[in-house]
Amino acid sequence: MCRAAELAEHGKGFVNPNPLVGAVIVREGRIIGEGFHARYGGPHAEREAFRNCTEDPRGATLYVTLEPCCHYGKTPPCTEVILEKGIARVMVGLTDPNPLVAGKGMALLQNAGIAVESGVETERLAKQNRVFLKYITTRMPWVVLKTAMTLDGKIAAYTGDSKWVTGEEARREVHRMRAEYMGIVAGSGTVKADDPLLNCRGVAGCRQPVRIVVDSAASLSPDSRIFRSAGEQPVIVAHTTKAGADKLELLQAAGVNTLLCTEREGRVSIPDLLRQLGERQIDSLLLEGGGELNASFLNAGMVDEVVAFIAPKLIGGREAPTPVEGTGIANMHEAVRLREVESGKIGEDVWIRGLVEKRK
Repeated sequence: MCRAAELAEHGKGFVNPNPLVGAVIVREGRIIGEGFHARYGGPHAEREAFRNCTEDPRGATLYVTLEPCCHYGKTPPCTEVILEKGIARVMVGLTDPNPLVAGKGMALLQNAGIAVESGVETERLAKQNRVFLKYITTRMPWVVLKTAMTLDGKIAAYTGDSKWVTGEEARREVHRMRAEYMGIVAGSGTVKADDPLLNCRGVAGCRQPVRIVVDSAASLSPDSRIFRSAGEQPVIVAHTTKAGADKLELLQAAGVNTLLCTEREGRVSIPDLLRQLGERQIDSLLLEGGGELNASFLNAGMVDEVVAFIAPKLIGGREAPTPVEGTGIANMHEAVRLREVESGKIGEDVWIRGLVEKRK
């Protein structure tokens, strides 16, 4: 199962909104076939494992990280090929919470006389597929707040200069991260200040993410690089009724998708935005906003994970922007806490990653 989990990793950034799945076929302690789900709409891991078999798999054991599907979608059901190939036993990592499967795949195999066991390496596999597990059960995207700051907690100098907070190695890692998620979110202030492209560079074969600009008044400038590249990489501008018809027509004529959201405290409602993005099958977001947008997502309880890159620099400045602004908390016990925290070094910088502990 651990080998199947390793194989599943190869689908990162290519299979969304499908899950990461790996499969291994074993006979008498020998691996005779293995495969993984490589791209959305492509063959599932089980079929790839059978295709790569070095001998007849009849009577062998199949290890698969997620319950085999039993319904017709973009591909035929995997239970069909498992029965066809004469597999004797199936070891399943996670039960698939997709209502179309949800135990039905395992039951079908068991009713056909195949021995089925589930619950193997579940903790590891649930973490690996956390994006899918949230999306398939809530239809809301997994949100990762990414920030880069100095040791004294600044994301830019008081002048607004932010090139560069972290070193080259950390910046390369951010591009690799962008390749994993379906969308990148930034606020109108960040777009105006930095004029970013918000694309993925230097990652071979990566699927470019959808760029989502949270901009109540739909004020994205025609001179911005995001506006000018809308025909090459998708852009969504999330706005409220504050946006004028002329501005929306200008954006739409350039190929920008506009998304009307409900308003909360004068701004785009974050829960409504995520609900609508989920309806568009966007299962994951990398939040690369400024302090105000980050605060809005956190205050709405919509951040699932935080990744912070910290540079060994001190720049000071009362007016220098910080990763999370807004009003802030009144008491320390109200702080957003992270769990399952990991950390390490990348070049001269330090990274910290953790899951957000949801408030009850």
